[in-house]
Amino acid sequence: MAQLLQKLEQFAVLAFLISSMLGVGLSLTLAAMVAPLRNLRLVLLAIILNFVLAPALAWGLTVVIPLHRGHAIGLLLLGGSAGAPFLPKVVQVARGDPALAAALMGLLTLGTILFLPFALPLMIPGLRADPWEVARPLVLLIVLPLLVGMIVNRSGPSIAGRAAPIFSKLANTSLALLFVLLIARNASALFEVIGSGAIFAALLYFAALFVFGWLLGGPNPATRGVLGLATTARNFGAALVPASSNFTDKKVTIMIIVGAIVCLMISFLAARWVHLNTRSGSHKS
Repeated sequence: MAQLLQKLEQFAVLAFLISSMLGVGLSLTLAAMVAPLRNLRLVLLAIILNFVLAPALAWGLTVVIPLHRGHAIGLLLLGGSAGAPFLPKVVQVARGDPALAAALMGLLTLGTILFLPFALPLMIPGLRADPWEVARPLVLLIVLPLLVGMIVNRSGPSIAGRAAPIFSKLANTSLALLFVLLIARNASALFEVIGSGAIFAALLYFAALFVFGWLLGGPNPATRGVLGLATTARNFGAALVPASSNFTDKKVTIMIIVGAIVCLMISFLAARWVHLNTRSGSHKS
């Protein structure tokens, strides 16, 4: 039964990544995705939020909250892993700008490839992360399907228009299945962390990331919402790569799984809040 659940989880991950990235690519042109990155202030703000503030906040929480060393390392790995592949889906729930979401996802994925192997060893003694081992799954499962979708959109817009909703529904279904499987497969391990401070640290961490992203995101509520969500949505798949290859302590992986579940919950709750907030703001104006 455990092996079946593991196979289903692996399938759900692959199905979600490929279908969601294809769906985003089929709905966007390269020009539309690149356009937001011409805003230098936006780019610098996203980099600072995700690769300065997020790791610093993770480190600060490990100092303030007495976590087990494995749990602390897992939180630090999440702090250095940005560019979550579910960001476009979260922004869609918030009724945000899909082009901005895709642009930030691409920018932050590249940032994670550069940051994770080189910066985190300074924070976590003994960590060695092969840049290509970190980059390979991100390139194959995020960048490549996104590019394929955009190529199809450019060469056959009518085909892309019909296919995009299909992949969007597949992404929704596979993400829901993944969330259920994460809890089902790790239920006993999740019960073990109760009282350890790990769940509390994860809740505080992801909630704080959204608040900081929202508050520092500038005067435009729509942009603030996307930046807040982009800062909250950590790439737990990227965090698992150095976790599995550098640490034998299972608590590191368990903390990343706890973080993944909490991150998904807070991200979608925050997305709903952003939608309601920006909608009420537009009605007032």
